[in-house]
Amino acid sequence: MLRRSIVSILAAFVVLSAIGCDPGASQATSQAPLKEVRIGYFPNFTHAQAVLGVASGDFQKAVGPTKVTTKVFNAGPSLIEALFGDQIDIGYVGPGPALSAFAVSKGEGVRIISGAAANGVVIVARSGSGIEKLSDLAGKRVASPQVGNTQDIAAKHYLIHELKQPDAKNVIPVANAEQAATMSRGDVDASWAPEPWGSFLVSQAGAKVIGQEKDLWPQKEFAITVVVTSPAFLQAHPDVVEKILAVHTTWTTRLATEPDKYLPQLEQALFGLTTKKLPQGVLKSALANTKFTDDPLPHTFETFAGWSFDLGITRDRTDTRGLIDTKVLRKVQKQ
Repeated sequence: MLRRSIVSILAAFVVLSAIGCDPGASQATSQAPLKEVRIGYFPNFTHAQAVLGVASGDFQKAVGPTKVTTKVFNAGPSLIEALFGDQIDIGYVGPGPALSAFAVSKGEGVRIISGAAANGVVIVARSGSGIEKLSDLAGKRVASPQVGNTQDIAAKHYLIHELKQPDAKNVIPVANAEQAATMSRGDVDASWAPEPWGSFLVSQAGAKVIGQEKDLWPQKEFAITVVVTSPAFLQAHPDVVEKILAVHTTWTTRLATEPDKYLPQLEQALFGLTTKKLPQGVLKSALANTKFTDDPLPHTFETFAGWSFDLGITRDRTDTRGLIDTKVLRKVQKQ
């Protein structure tokens, strides 16, 4: 299933190239006024800058009279397919799908233009599952948000290369919003969950935190969310990218320095996207596990390139040079 997800991304890229809408398209429209900028993101705590930038109207104010439109996704592969399919211009996504997009497009399809959040992934176990520590996950049914997304790749690599499972067929894709019900029914034993969904499972499904993914990394830190765009959009509309990143970095600073002040606003914005009110204390718990940062943490992609190769997702280890382009971000930060 993981291979099919990535193949579908490559197929979309090939089709776009065939019809003349490839990411390396002509600069002929580079000076044309942009009527609309399309932003994709998830209704996740770790996508807080996007959630708040949209809900507050800050993105719209920054780029007006250009219109901001949005599309909400559950996990990374579908967002990348939308980027390749010219359905969005800028997106918030995890490192796994961003790296896969870079690999299958041979470095032509995507650029990371900023970091957004680090860490923010907890591994939780269902009460009564018999799982007390990470090593107990061997052979258990482990939920991940979607085949091929960042948590899916991390979970599969850990099970196969650390716990020595022969395969990762016990990693089951379950949408974040559906995992509490799935776990309560006993259909899964554990979840490799991004925040706030990990804390939500603790609150609503009686799950127990058995580990944090950051502790599996030598640096004890990794990117969980980055901001991406296509090389074509970055080249044609650097002014729009700059305005979007100005709003993004402002929210990063707010969330990093005064998180408690903005948690109620974030909670309300997430409710507007999901129509599900998070139980009291969930966002506070999620905050303790997450770091908001504009640094894309390049070592994350070197590590994921190794994991993707180890899992057979890529035939060769992906060269990550050229994936990250933070020139516009640095300009915004200097201002």
